Amino acid sequence: MTQPTPARRRLDAALARLATTFGGMTAHPDDGNCECHWGSAEELALLKTPDVELDPDLLRRTYSAGDWDLPAAMLRRILPQLATALVNGEVERLSSMDHAGHAFARGRWQEWPAEQSTAIREFLDAWWVVTLTDPDAEVPAHAVLAMLVEACGVLDRWLGAWATENSLVADRRLAEAFGEWDYDLLCDELPWSTWTLTDDVKEILRAELTAWLLQHAPARLRTVDTDPELLHRIRLLGIPDPARFDDPHWPTYTH
Repeated sequence: MTQPTPARRRLDAALARLATTFGGMTAHPDDGNCECHWGSAEELALLKTPDVELDPDLLRRTYSAGDWDLPAAMLRRILPQLATALVNGEVERLSSMDHAGHAFARGRWQEWPAEQSTAIREFLDAWWVVTLTDPDAEVPAHAVLAMLVEACGVLDRWLGAWATENSLVADRRLAEAFGEWDYDLLCDELPWSTWTLTDDVKEILRAELTAWLLQHAPARLRTVDTDPELLHRIRLLGIPDPARFDDPHWPTYTH
């Protein structure tokens, strides 16, 4: 039996810490939602009952709903189960990762007591390291990154961690991610959807991501036998309009 890596052990400890920190918590007694569009009174009652595991569909509807009156309490109620569902890929399979990130953002978890906010931050950090370093990570790096940015409102923390992970796995994750991002970035768009960020902030993040890729990606992508055309698309990010469009390696699919 393969022994868990240090990164996996750290993530397991972070998940256990979430379970301890948020165990016994419930949604606010006065919070509610529409039975026609969200779910039944019986399901709502489960959210106000501590430590009852939710079925996957109820969990999905709960973190996806953007109209809870007291989203912080709701996030605390579902957080241990939601974190596990994020790590094992259940959230990505059943819905959009940005909905989960939006649930974190609505809860304003950074303003919670230190014990709670620190447990969440450690979970997010540990999950990101596993995403970048574990060949068996269940969710692609581009999807995890989009969720983390939505949850935290920052990009540099996660790119900084990626820059320090000098391994073939982390390099492959970068090649895979840029393969998902190149179309949008070449069109000067942030390559993931967001519920919370303004257009000004999205432009700042797009420029930050582009600059980071131009600095880090060429050398790292060469280590993993990347398609040469992908390397040309990295190069094109550094060419201003309209010269970018006249380059012989401008991909036709962006027109």
